[in-house]
Amino acid sequence: MQSTSRYDRQTRLPMVGQLGQQRISNSRVAVLGCGALGTVAADILARAGVGFLRLIDRDVVEWTNLQRQSLFYEADAAAGRAKAEVACERLQLANSNVQYEPVVVDVTLDNITSLLAGIDLVIDASDNFALRLLLNDYSLKHRVPWVHGGCVGTVGQLMFFSGQGRPCFRCLVPQPPPASAIATCDTAGVLGSATHTVASLQATEALKWLTGHHEAVRSGVWSLDFWNNRSREIEILPALSDACIACGQGKLEYLEAGREEASGDAKILCGRQSVQLPASGQAVELSGLADRWQELGQVQKSRFFVRLTLADELTLTVFRDGRTVVDGTDDISRARTLHARYIGG
Repeated sequence: MQSTSRYDRQTRLPMVGQLGQQRISNSRVAVLGCGALGTVAADILARAGVGFLRLIDRDVVEWTNLQRQSLFYEADAAAGRAKAEVACERLQLANSNVQYEPVVVDVTLDNITSLLAGIDLVIDASDNFALRLLLNDYSLKHRVPWVHGGCVGTVGQLMFFSGQGRPCFRCLVPQPPPASAIATCDTAGVLGSATHTVASLQATEALKWLTGHHEAVRSGVWSLDFWNNRSREIEILPALSDACIACGQGKLEYLEAGREEASGDAKILCGRQSVQLPASGQAVELSGLADRWQELGQVQKSRFFVRLTLADELTLTVFRDGRTVVDGTDDISRARTLHARYIGG
């Protein structure tokens, strides 16, 4: 079949047509995270004909990914291959007309500008709030739109942020929530069909924007409970934007040098195979964290910290001020991944 007919069913849509398809083909999109959301969103956008896809992820494929991360196979998990690299290889087989760029890196204040340079839209498929707040500040400064998505358990949410002004993600989440209040896929589980649906909806909002149909983009936070058959859309009120530090007051704190949670001031501890991740600035409710960990490994709790020891001898120790020490690795990216999985943030 000739490549000219590849997008036939898409261009037949009156809201796309040949002009919309050309706009899609001229677009450059970054997918921030190649997990359950990122793999599905990237697959849809690649098949839709987005001209350039930059896939950014710090992690490798593991066996627990295969239940929902649709671009990966058993051989990838067995070899522990980099997610971004594997995803680009698979997408190349689906649509060789697209230009792919895999980037295996931990996104921080120091590199976010170079990573997103020349990008028209970002898909948020990340796994922590600090990174989303950093992305939000970048979006406001450079006027780059992005589509937020998240899914834990059987509940997901998404929202489109234009980067052109109000509202912004910080209107919705003024500060990163404390670790004890955050469930993650590793602690609460996740339904594969739920992540696929959220990612599909993210890709849909992206295609609306890329084809020039900005009026069709959803304006509120769309929350869906797939198991209990509930859906609701929440508008961000103007008063929240007025009070917002970022879009209301113009203070892009997560792009300011010296802010620990933005710059990610992690340290490899001298003489130990350990990484210390900085405190979030918020006290951690240790009992709640210990309760969430009970089924995951050996849990030790004191007045000052709570510790989880996993089957592979990796240990996470969280102190009351939010500081975390990951024992068993001296790889900062690996430590961040473990923190996101078992603590959140």
